[in-house]
Amino acid sequence: MRETILCENTLIAAEMLRRGQLVAFPTETVYGLGADATNSESVAGIFESKQRPAFDPLIIHVADIAAVQQVVANFPEMAQKLAAKFWPGPLTLVLPKLPHISDLVTAGLPGVGLRIPNHPLAIELLKAVGRPVAAPSANPFGGVSPTTARHVVDGLGGRIDGVLDGGPCDVGLESTVVSLMTDQPMLLRPGGLPIEDIAAVIGTVQRAVSDASRDNAAQPAPGMLSRHYAPATMLRTIAQDDAAVPITGKRCGLMTHGPYPCVQGFEQIEQLSGTGELRTCAANFFAALRSLDSANLDVIIARSFPATGLGIALNDRLHRAAFA
Repeated sequence: MRETILCENTLIAAEMLRRGQLVAFPTETVYGLGADATNSESVAGIFESKQRPAFDPLIIHVADIAAVQQVVANFPEMAQKLAAKFWPGPLTLVLPKLPHISDLVTAGLPGVGLRIPNHPLAIELLKAVGRPVAAPSANPFGGVSPTTARHVVDGLGGRIDGVLDGGPCDVGLESTVVSLMTDQPMLLRPGGLPIEDIAAVIGTVQRAVSDASRDNAAQPAPGMLSRHYAPATMLRTIAQDDAAVPITGKRCGLMTHGPYPCVQGFEQIEQLSGTGELRTCAANFFAALRSLDSANLDVIIARSFPATGLGIALNDRLHRAAFA
């Protein structure tokens, strides 16, 4: 077990990363577990500490557009349009990587996921490091993503070197991942930027189809495995208009996106928003799931979200968390 330092100083955290250590840091989406993307040994530490399979790629974070040239071999016009509109922000673009980026980062694939996070501490940290930083979510692989520093310590304390505390994450969902490796842009993972917003800039975006038979093969992007983002407690989803009824003989919790009148019999209820507003739901989603997971329940029943905007990404997380 190693000592995990909790700090609020970006210069200390940056020096740790430059030395090859593992440091979790805040972004607007979730906390990321950072390593120097040009240091294969450091990147390997991410996989070891998270117990993450090597076929699941990582996303690289940079401080500004100028730093993109350190990572990708080509930054086409479509990528430039999206970057101008949505960076910094919760959008990851998959583009051809430069040779010095570790193959561990991309699971041996030619494309690398890249983004500029929209969080002041993250930007300060990345500028101080001066190198691209690979960072998946800072939690044990497949589990509920962390949206506070405490979540990181609870999951990875003793396995990583440091956590830069920047408070709760504003968006609360991982970034949207779009591949530009082919002529037709492809949505690989819905996330904190609604796909409708992206389509308004570049036109139609195809959506990748999940395939459980490929769960042990190299993934085009993180978050595409059939089971992911999952609590230890069994999770069942119901349609948003279905009645939520506790299971007889089971301690049940309920997650609902807005007010819900039929709550009798539930041991714990997590209402994500007072009005059902999806941005608020997204910001509270993982924290609420963690709270239910720690409540000694037998089953978590989660109402699905409206299938629009951020609801698409929220339903994606529920689907993967409930996959058995």
